[in-house]
Amino acid sequence: MGQFDHINDAPNLPFSQRPIIILGAGIIGCATARQLLLNGFPVILVAEYLPGDQDIRYASAWAGAAWHSAGGITADQRYFQAITHRILLKMAQEDPESGVAIVDTREYLEQAPGPNSAIWGRSVVSKFRELKPGEFPPNFNCAWAYETLVTDPTLHMPYLRKQINALGGHFIQKRVESLEELYKMFPESSIFINASGIGSKVLSDVKDENCFAERGQNVFYRTDKCDTMYFRNGKEYTYVIPRPMSKGVVLGGVKQQDNLSPDVDMDIARDEITRAHRLAPGIVPENPPEDTLSYIIGIRPSRKGGFRLDSEQIGARTVVSAYGFGGGGYAFSYGIAHEVVKMVEKAERENVIEE
Repeated sequence: MGQFDHINDAPNLPFSQRPIIILGAGIIGCATARQLLLNGFPVILVAEYLPGDQDIRYASAWAGAAWHSAGGITADQRYFQAITHRILLKMAQEDPESGVAIVDTREYLEQAPGPNSAIWGRSVVSKFRELKPGEFPPNFNCAWAYETLVTDPTLHMPYLRKQINALGGHFIQKRVESLEELYKMFPESSIFINASGIGSKVLSDVKDENCFAERGQNVFYRTDKCDTMYFRNGKEYTYVIPRPMSKGVVLGGVKQQDNLSPDVDMDIARDEITRAHRLAPGIVPENPPEDTLSYIIGIRPSRKGGFRLDSEQIGARTVVSAYGFGGGGYAFSYGIAHEVVKMVEKAERENVIEE
């Protein structure tokens, strides 16, 4: 334990001074840690992979990470996304080191939006307008233009690690097999946050069978034309996500359930380039030079029925679960962090009142 020995030796540490333990240091764990630290709580993150790691199972390193309003979600979930947009927008405006940038967007819809579609995002994004016929390809039903946010994970995760360290947070790189193992590591702590993503499928005292691995593979195409996002909303799952600070665009996408292969599937790569060219011919040529291409593979931590976000009392401990975000981790991240802080403050309040 080393530098944390004093924590476990303190028999009567006040509730608000007991470190909050977060399992997982992906975008959900790190966004939550930052928010808790900003609210004055001490935080320790324990994780198998840390910001900067390149393992394909560390999904936050490989995400497309565009802010896009999701369809088919609840009012609360919409608000989580809106909070995330607000916080990311401030980063984009004030802190280039964050890797967050504002980009123009063109979203093409194969069918008219239904009653619970992604159009609710017009209340959050800037400069939203419906495109007129002639402004978008004729094979689509309708189209929207707006400004949204893209986050470059290669910059944002190291930025978050630096922020967490500067705010007094600590990282411990360690694989744990159960939440019980964490409880034994930190007997003085009262609040544990499970942000372990796909790890929740294998933790011996969680074993969430709804969790599943979902492989994503993208193409990164280096180009100076990297200030507009294109998104195809419908049966064909296609996007062109700009990375202005890395001078390129991410072409995708594909979802492959329970496929953990680290090897690039060139058939998928060629298909993604073809679809991206069809969607944005002004950015992506039909046959980009091989030396402008690289490939991205990441395993998304998905969950049947959607993500899990709840708080439960287990003995004297409060255990918060926040995992299973699939490809939506970045779009939900800071809103989820905001909600987790509320859960932690509720536990703190109840402790103060009971005392």
